[in-house]
Amino acid sequence: MAKTQLAVIVLAAGMGTRMKSGLPKVMHPLAGRPMVSHLMDTISGLNPDKVVVVVGPGMDQVAAAVAPAETVVQHERLGTGHAVMQARAALEHFTGDVLVLYGDTPLITRDTLQKMLEERRSAKNPAVVVLGFKPEDPGHYGRLVVGAEGFKAIVEWKDATDDQREIPLCNSGVLAMDGARLWGLAERITNTNAKGEYYLTDLVALARYDGAACSFVLGEAEELLGINSRVELASAEAIVQRRLRIDAMENGATLIDPATVWFAWDTKLGRDVVVWPHVVFGPGVTVGDGVQIKGFCHFEQCEIENDADVGPYARLRPGAHIGPKAHIGNFVEIKKARIEEGAKVNHLTYIGDARIGAGANVGAGTITCNYDGYTKSFTDIGQNAFIGSNTSLVAPVKIGDGAVIGAGSVITKEVGAGALAVARASQMELPAWADRFRDRKRAEKAKK
Repeated sequence: MAKTQLAVIVLAAGMGTRMKSGLPKVMHPLAGRPMVSHLMDTISGLNPDKVVVVVGPGMDQVAAAVAPAETVVQHERLGTGHAVMQARAALEHFTGDVLVLYGDTPLITRDTLQKMLEERRSAKNPAVVVLGFKPEDPGHYGRLVVGAEGFKAIVEWKDATDDQREIPLCNSGVLAMDGARLWGLAERITNTNAKGEYYLTDLVALARYDGAACSFVLGEAEELLGINSRVELASAEAIVQRRLRIDAMENGATLIDPATVWFAWDTKLGRDVVVWPHVVFGPGVTVGDGVQIKGFCHFEQCEIENDADVGPYARLRPGAHIGPKAHIGNFVEIKKARIEEGAKVNHLTYIGDARIGAGANVGAGTITCNYDGYTKSFTDIGQNAFIGSNTSLVAPVKIGDGAVIGAGSVITKEVGAGALAVARASQMELPAWADRFRDRKRAEKAKK
């Protein structure tokens, strides 16, 4: 049997006025990427033959985020039915199944969409399959009207009677259509309703009027949360974070206090990783097996290899690469630097644009002076080198294998392998100076 073709229409033209933002609503991030990107990722799991995204005028950011999907512009926002009609030219001759989704409803799962498609392709051959749900507070959602003869219509809140408003079964707006019948039905939608808009939901009543079957499937209220405000965005973020935490733990990581760990959408944790409380993973972080991550760390665009030990209070910035069994301690910041196997950078240190060789030890308070106000320069520290506390390494500079740098040094020149380098002023001592100084100050104070 030939595979039924699938097209997806994503409605993403909403202005998002309740967000009070210059950013298009669907570009607001969840777990570090635009909410519409979460939806597009879910859609890709269905292997659709065609995806068309309806955007508003000037929404170039949205078009870039959904690429390579085709975009069409809804110049006037006259309702969901009108929005879907903007995709007609792109899907004029498409006769497979058509899913209609919303860019501001990004938490919907692939399993739910598959369930809708299975219903659409069932022996009942419904013209329209609607995704319904039963929220704790039905509020002003449209209602699914079901009678003795089955699913009859969707009634929007403003157009519903008091009895219809008591129906607990609500409309999510998501639907699956027979593409061969979509445009013939959609072009008959009118705006004779309380809002004066073209409601996509009228497809059900129109299909039933033509004698076609319609049906619905139930989804979970959580995954059908529409995001129209910053408050709803925060609620959606909490749901996404809970999903990511569960996924991490089910795949072999230990989260000591899951609710305090913050993930990005693409965070990758290996097996037997232990994450202590209050750790933030920004986008682009990969962690190998057996890594210990202590509390209050912040990571982004970095990699930590197997059995490394990081934190507490460590910050790994873009380009940081922590090698196997390396130690990165408290109040250490690393940027665009490679810390090789077994190296230790344990206290109060900044390492930027550098290589720390295998087995090297970097003492407390060390900094790589990588920026002169115009350019970034590289610091290369050889394997098994020892950098004394409170050292400044003025890049570009190279420290040879096994070299030792005396504490408090300012190093501006290359240090050879196995050498000792000390660059600080000679210590001077004036006997009894402190006693005389204090005596003088006490005498001055007594005269006042």
